[in-house]
Amino acid sequence: MADAQIILAYARESGIVAIAHGEEHELARTALAETGFRRDDEGVYHPAVDDPESMVAELVTCAKRHHVTVHTSGRRFIGDAARDLAGQLPGQWSTSVQIFSHPSWQEDLVPWIWDSGELGRAIQSERIPYAATLRDAVHGTTLLFAERPGHEVGYLVAAFAPEWLEEGYADPHGPRSIVVPPFSGRAARAVADRFLPAYEQAVHARRTAAIADALESIRADYGGWQAVVASGRSSDATPLSVAALGAASEEFLDNSWRSFLTVVDHAPPLLVRCHPASSPWPADAETLSRLADAVIAAEDLGVEVALGGFVAPRERRARAWPAIETWLADGETFLRQARVSAPHRRPALPISAPIRSLAAGRSR
Repeated sequence: MADAQIILAYARESGIVAIAHGEEHELARTALAETGFRRDDEGVYHPAVDDPESMVAELVTCAKRHHVTVHTSGRRFIGDAARDLAGQLPGQWSTSVQIFSHPSWQEDLVPWIWDSGELGRAIQSERIPYAATLRDAVHGTTLLFAERPGHEVGYLVAAFAPEWLEEGYADPHGPRSIVVPPFSGRAARAVADRFLPAYEQAVHARRTAAIADALESIRADYGGWQAVVASGRSSDATPLSVAALGAASEEFLDNSWRSFLTVVDHAPPLLVRCHPASSPWPADAETLSRLADAVIAAEDLGVEVALGGFVAPRERRARAWPAIETWLADGETFLRQARVSAPHRRPALPISAPIRSLAAGRSR
């Protein structure tokens, strides 16, 4: 028997929507097209007439001819549920529906979901025919919103890895997905009060760890370079010529600059959150100011190079090293301040936020 399914759900605007799913999902698409359903840009099928129920009856007959099974979901269309949730979250959120018609398509999510919780596991082990994404236009946060597999009610919410993280799979700093109830008001409070603060704390911890790793790498290279200079010999124990010493120094500085770009990328938002006056080390303020100036100087150099302005390698190294040296000297001061600086919490939703069902639908 062909693995081809059509899932019907109640939708606010068109009354009924259909989603093709299964390894033989093309058969389901054929049945939908022959019946007159129209596919939108997100891959969702809508009835093309004012009487969708008559089209459903025709669809069931057509589907049988193509060995396609038709299921009716007890939930509302995932796109409506996502929009209701997004509308009650603080900020400006946009939504889109993601269709995974072939079961293997959902595997594309695995590297990008920043989660070691239930939704991350479900993507790898359960069939998820569809989901929705919610994106915060201000903060750039992107969430995945899916029906909870194996449960008649409830949804799962997880985060995609930030763009700068590239892949989030198995990252120990990732926030764990949460279960939210089938009521948009309560779900929004859970996301705003629990998940988003946890996400921001995870971002903060991940950036801090990235800077610590970069500084450790530079220090290790610096120690190796100093050992070579002190010994006067290359790695094969031959005497180090002036030319070889210069080449070794240039290689060290180039490697250090590449590692330091991680600091340049991640330090600015963390520096903004650091408040030495309210920390156990109020005297760190002057040091943080020097570190911020060093980052600005490196940013200016990076922009100059990126925009195509010619900066001779020798000049670039000479300009980059003072910033790197400043962070090598005082990076630990920054790290201790960053670790005690809690991320800014978004405002909690009012208790009076309306409770609207995300799941109520009608069955056939």
